Amino acid sequence: MTLYLLDANVLIRAHGDYYPIDRIPQFWEWLLEMGSQNCVKIPLEIYNEVTPSNGPLAEWLKRADVKEALVLEESPDRATVQRVLALGYAPDLDDVEMEQIGRDPFLIAAAMVKPDRIVVTKEGSKPSATRSRRKIPDICKTFGVTCINDFILYRELNFSIK
Repeated sequence: MTLYLLDANVLIRAHGDYYPIDRIPQFWEWLLEMGSQNCVKIPLEIYNEVTPSNGPLAEWLKRADVKEALVLEESPDRATVQRVLALGYAPDLDDVEMEQIGRDPFLIAAAMVKPDRIVVTKEGSKPSATRSRRKIPDICKTFGVTCINDFILYRELNFSIK
């Protein structure tokens, strides 16, 4: 079974641009159901990028049932994360570059663990970018990981408001 791993920007933009929690709760109920069915997960490191903020999205994510359904219950493979950093970005990143990259290597490394995993992000490809400016789709391509945008995810998992 395919497992879709969500980038933080998928949640942030869904709430901010398309499906505000207070206006379209059906989307968030669907996402919770997809998490419960092990179709969609969020690596803990990505989850932790969103939850320190305030507002409806962070509050929704902090709910025990949401965290239980959506957070990927796996420890990151440190060697794979290091490989993503070294071969995907650069082997000699400085502290500023590491800050720019954020937690993206954990998302990509989680997808690399098993062949049936797909990364879902709002980032677009920018093949000319280098080092810390590389984008998730391009890093995924480097490692042979499938990467899609959120709208493809919604079609593949048949999201609709009824």
